[in-house]
Amino acid sequence: MAEKKKKKIISADTGLEVEAGSRKQTKMKEAAPVGNAGGLRAGAVALWLVALGLEVLAVMIFAGKVNWTFMPSMYQLIGALVLDLVFVILGAQLWKKANRIKPASEKNKFTFWLWNNMGVIVCAVCFIPFVILALLNKDADKKTKAIAVGIAVIALIIGGLASYDWNPVSEEMQQAAINAIADDVYWSPFGKVYHTHDDCQSLNQSDELTYGTVEQAIAANRTRLCSFCARRDEITGVATDEIAEEIVNEAMENLAEAADDAVQEDAAA
Repeated sequence: MAEKKKKKIISADTGLEVEAGSRKQTKMKEAAPVGNAGGLRAGAVALWLVALGLEVLAVMIFAGKVNWTFMPSMYQLIGALVLDLVFVILGAQLWKKANRIKPASEKNKFTFWLWNNMGVIVCAVCFIPFVILALLNKDADKKTKAIAVGIAVIALIIGGLASYDWNPVSEEMQQAAINAIADDVYWSPFGKVYHTHDDCQSLNQSDELTYGTVEQAIAANRTRLCSFCARRDEITGVATDEIAEEIVNEAMENLAEAADDAVQEDAAA
């Protein structure tokens, strides 16, 4: 029988390594808060306001209202749009981090959707108006207009993908995990799941693990319970990686069906 691989285990509270078997199990309901969601949201809003200001600057540069002599206007425009993108993404990361700490409830579908898509919405606001104004500007050079619109569209796509929350957490999901799991959980430096067992088969290749509360795992963007651990502990009612995969597959199938229907309708017309 192969010898069990020894892992380095790090405490999420202290960041220090602990000896195997010496760590203290922590009841989830007694766990301390893992961060200041309000402060993170305030930071996100501040960054997004800067991004909006940079969009206004880009519009003014494109319209010729602002022109610094030390740099070609096209470079100024590209710089404003790139900085706009950077601040949009930074704000979105803070907002998503806040959602991990204090998620929205699924009881109000609109609020839940809005809270988890705020980064994408802000990204759209920070680039789509520029694209529209640039396209409507009849005085602009065609080549300059094409370059400006192209850069803004690329930034919109990149910002949207980076801002979208691919693993949204709900208040109910977090509470279900807290109620279902009585002890600390583990997670590796990579991936999106947490584990209830440090010897889980999916952790065989991991040399280092972090342990902490479910709240800490979710705050670290490990939003689902490992399906192997769930079966091993006979835990139900908690989002697992298998459930998430089924949801994604179903969404992709629905998208493919909608695309096929659209093609067939277009052909029939």
